Amino acid sequence: MTNKLDQLRDLSVVVADTGDIDAVRTLKPQDCTTNPSIVLKAVQSAAFADHFARAVAAGKGKDNAVRVIADDLTVTVGAELAGLVPGKVSTEVDARLSFDTEASIAKARALIAAYAERGIDKSRVLIKLAATWEGIEAARVLEAEGIECNLTLIFSLAQAVACANAGAFLISPFVGRITDWYGKATGQTYTPETDPGVASVRRIYDYYKSNGINTVVMGASFRNTGQIEALAGCDRLTISPNLLTELHEASGDLPRLLSADKATGMAPIPMGEAEFRWAMNEDPMATEKLAEGIRNFNIDTEKLYAMIEKALAA
Repeated sequence: MTNKLDQLRDLSVVVADTGDIDAVRTLKPQDCTTNPSIVLKAVQSAAFADHFARAVAAGKGKDNAVRVIADDLTVTVGAELAGLVPGKVSTEVDARLSFDTEASIAKARALIAAYAERGIDKSRVLIKLAATWEGIEAARVLEAEGIECNLTLIFSLAQAVACANAGAFLISPFVGRITDWYGKATGQTYTPETDPGVASVRRIYDYYKSNGINTVVMGASFRNTGQIEALAGCDRLTISPNLLTELHEASGDLPRLLSADKATGMAPIPMGEAEFRWAMNEDPMATEKLAEGIRNFNIDTEKLYAMIEKALAA
């Protein structure tokens, strides 16, 4: 019998949640996804030392040099990964733009242009946006222009419905962070079948398949392989290198647990701005985790800026 990672690849598109070049070469995912935390870790590694030095030298003396260099490094990490995977690479818009639709659109266009300068077509790139109302509206505009988007930090069905209505190419509903919140709130320990993070992704998947929605569901933020196995059959799953390795080393049968033909026929849910904001207001977990995720991504962006400032001053 093949290992569980190979079995999973037959059921879902496997995406590497990393900027680790060596891990991507070894594990051979279809796609890669990055975020500010992953970019920060990547540019601190020996593999990107030369890239970092070149980016600093090229950006020195320019207006807004720190941000210019940070954007250069972000695209450089994505471009390196694009050279290793056959599919798409997700690149995130600055977290501080999460509540500014027009600025998010402008940043997305600039990132796509930067990839084009490296010979990477926009069809290979997903622009990653936090699933605030403003981020979702930015995705609506970008998708209409042919720029495909990955709406991230999804913690609720309301977010998923709004993303689908905007025509987003892909959403990243988070599993582990939902589980963390409920574990802290209730003191419970969950099995894969009782896990509230797993249940959230299953519900979103069911809603999409029940309503013929083409937006891709990509489960993310896993704490253990049990959560991953419980979502076998989800459109895509983005997984960290350590969990990919665990799956590669694991044997036993991995059954399909999600499939479109098992959709329960969930009715469409109206989701304009008022409905979205009310649904988020009524969901403390989703509201708290979305805000926390944006804050944490910004913290790592600030750390990258500090690295660049130090290099510019040297």
